[in-house]
Amino acid sequence: MDLKRLELLRELASRGTVGAVADAMRVTPSAVSQQLKVLEQEAGTPLTEPAGRGIALTVAGRALAQTATEIAVAVEKAEAGWREFMKQPAGDVTLTTFPTGGQMLLPQVLSRLADVPGLRLVCTDQDPLLPDFADLTPDFDIVLADSPMNAPSWRERGLAVIPLMSEPLDVALPEDHRLGKKARLTPADLADETWIGSPVNFPFDRILQEIEAVNAVPAIVTQRFMDNGIVESLVAAGHGIAILPRYTTRDRENGLITRPLAGVRTRRDISALMRPDRAERPSVQLVIETLKDEAAKLAASHARAAG
Repeated sequence: MDLKRLELLRELASRGTVGAVADAMRVTPSAVSQQLKVLEQEAGTPLTEPAGRGIALTVAGRALAQTATEIAVAVEKAEAGWREFMKQPAGDVTLTTFPTGGQMLLPQVLSRLADVPGLRLVCTDQDPLLPDFADLTPDFDIVLADSPMNAPSWRERGLAVIPLMSEPLDVALPEDHRLGKKARLTPADLADETWIGSPVNFPFDRILQEIEAVNAVPAIVTQRFMDNGIVESLVAAGHGIAILPRYTTRDRENGLITRPLAGVRTRRDISALMRPDRAERPSVQLVIETLKDEAAKLAASHARAAG
């Protein structure tokens, strides 16, 4: 039997007249009568009988109307259950990141999400030299990126851009370096230093370019590396100084110290990029909220340690 015709029978039991049912359902009385006749044929027994100028339900009609009510309740419960299910985070969420972004955030995020039933976060990392991480959004649900110069184009492309954190970048020095006595450095302090650089136009290299501009002299760059671990080792061994991210640089008991730099912008903004449709998925939203929470905890922890 058709559920819509059963609904008409239920409305007739409740409202009493075909006219009232037609008004409530926004159809004509003849359409209601026609559908009730079809329902009688499907039921194989009369469902209505004349009553004065109108009609009334037969015993069979009242029984089927009650069944229609039970069906309506069951359908509503099923729909409510499905709506609730759709609000729950479930399924695979794919995430890709630049290496130090993953180092900072993924261990804690994966630990927190490990016990969420039905949810699996699948993570990979990318070559940080990729020109624009936004190009990865067709292939991944969430892309972590730290290229603030591209941020306007991200929004122009219609992507959802969720700021996660702003990480300070420091000057890394050998622990016995003469500048280690200073709590904060300026570009002038670094004018004659030898640098271990990052690839040209890499975010850290742009800071070095700003230092060059302030000092009006070119920086002396002897080596360039993409891997921060190699840079740390060379700085600790006394081969030069470098720009390194604060939250992932190992500067304790390994021959390396770091100092903040004043006079130029020394931060990198880290964001999560998504296609807007994927940003609506409950599972993706849960991962984003977890990323935001862990990023805030990380920043607060380093602020307490510095204070």
